[in-house]
Amino acid sequence: MSIDQALTKTRGGFLARLFGKREEQITPEWLGAMEEALLRADVSVSLVDPLMAQLRDLQATGELRTVPRAFAAVRETLGAALAGEVRLRGEGERPRVILIVGVNGSGKTTTAAKLAKRLKDSGERPLLVAADTFRAAAIEQLERWAQRVDVPIISGRPEGDPAAVVFDAVSAAIARGNTSVIADTAGRLHTRDQLMAELGKIVRVAGRARAGAPDEVLLVLDGTAGQNAIQQARQFTANAQVTGLVVAKLDGTAKGGAVFAIAQELGLPVKLLGVGEKPEDLVAMDAVAFVKALLPAA
Repeated sequence: MSIDQALTKTRGGFLARLFGKREEQITPEWLGAMEEALLRADVSVSLVDPLMAQLRDLQATGELRTVPRAFAAVRETLGAALAGEVRLRGEGERPRVILIVGVNGSGKTTTAAKLAKRLKDSGERPLLVAADTFRAAAIEQLERWAQRVDVPIISGRPEGDPAAVVFDAVSAAIARGNTSVIADTAGRLHTRDQLMAELGKIVRVAGRARAGAPDEVLLVLDGTAGQNAIQQARQFTANAQVTGLVVAKLDGTAKGGAVFAIAQELGLPVKLLGVGEKPEDLVAMDAVAFVKALLPAA
């Protein structure tokens, strides 16, 4: 599924009703409708307020008269909010070590498997790691996914030390010649200090297995949660040295504009988007395509 297809629900809601009018001249009423549409799509107030103030000033002075020009200005502002390096870090490291973190239910485990497939399809030799030793069901889920995408996996034992599992997996990858290690860590609540501390330990131990690891700590956020995901994300960034974001389940929400809020509030690049349930439905963030899909040509 493409980014454009994944944003169908967002675009098909209030945004489509607004932009379907195809008005030529900007009016104060049209600007008000634009503002409401962006907020309904869950674009953050901190981004929408200055943008609309600028548009209203330009409209009042006569510098902004037509809808196409207004769309161009909005696209430019939103695109800038998504600016950031989306390429995965650690290219050239052997093995590249990627930790997948997030709360239960965010799409974390499926993201790990989809990323393994994505790297495999690009010519790499990934190794999956089931480091969620708190739940036997989580280990079994990733093992099924590993079989589905035809990628080898190392699994920890239930109730085992997840940091030790990651250490052993990185060591095994070095010996086997795997080019990347993707570790699915336990889903945890951002309010549980002990579990967050355990995540910090995994990060430290990965560095002992291969100097400089992990190369990426990707925080998976549920796109259907909208801006509610930001608070939990702040705690993860404080404990796990998060380097990038993955917004999953984007196809299931009418609040796709929250991606802008997430990127802006956290100051981290959105690197990947979960756009469907199939193994191949994990795509790199493309700011131009994302903004174009959200705001089609007027």
